[in-house]
Amino acid sequence: MNDDLAALGARIDRTNELLQRMLAEVAKTPSTHAIFVDAGYLYAAAGRLVAGTEDRRAFDLDAEGLIDALIDKARTIFADSRLLRVYWYDGARRRIHTAEQQSIAELPDVKVRLGNLNANNQQKGVDSLIRSDLESLARHRAISDAALLGGDEDLVSAVEAAQGYGARVHLWGIEAPEGRNQAEPLLWEVDSQRTFDLDFFKPYVARRTAPAYDVTGTRPTREDVRFVGAQIAAKWLAARGRESLVELLPGHPYLPGSVDQDLLVEAEGLLQYSLRGQADLRRALRDGFWEHLQTLY
Repeated sequence: MNDDLAALGARIDRTNELLQRMLAEVAKTPSTHAIFVDAGYLYAAAGRLVAGTEDRRAFDLDAEGLIDALIDKARTIFADSRLLRVYWYDGARRRIHTAEQQSIAELPDVKVRLGNLNANNQQKGVDSLIRSDLESLARHRAISDAALLGGDEDLVSAVEAAQGYGARVHLWGIEAPEGRNQAEPLLWEVDSQRTFDLDFFKPYVARRTAPAYDVTGTRPTREDVRFVGAQIAAKWLAARGRESLVELLPGHPYLPGSVDQDLLVEAEGLLQYSLRGQADLRRALRDGFWEHLQTLY
């Protein structure tokens, strides 16, 4: 009996020793954090705050400088933690990188993940990518803390998934000139929340000056403008894909505002002539665009 008790005591001591060694190793392992950036939220909120517009075409974003600033901020907040990487989520036609997205993807410690971009320039699939990465990294204990720069209520499930595996999720936001630009359910769900102000973003956002096209030169004919509209439709079809343009057909004769603006800007560039305030030429442009699509579909 005494021998059995002695053996049991030895096994307990051995188990305690192994547990102590394990805890010591865990204590030596640094915490790890990652930064998750919803680029759609970033461009819209930072553009509104600094440049007064959410239209990406109206301002330039120094993504490299901003990412460095976010990394520095995280280094301060998570002082005893190392950075895994920055995840940058954005939308693109057929998930093909734009030149700007490619340059961001080439930055050190940055992983670009692309959802789709529909004909109305709306992101699709980005929230599910964020959830997948957050959940996977938390499940595999690759991160202990996640800094999430976003505002969409659909991100609540991503936060819950990561927290379910023990990770802490910290919501980062951008100051809103009026009201709030982050969903309340998202604010309730996260472990902490902080907002970056105008001074933080001002060095990285600059409003573009619109090109000044001639309005005093030779005025193009309606047929000239109609032909340019058809040219742009053909170009967009090759670049954006059949599905994105077919989505526009039920709205004929109207185009979504963002698409109409893209059409106008591209046409002015080709014509080197301003179509602002010239309703008849604007109609000819749209007619040419629609006619090309309708001959194909």
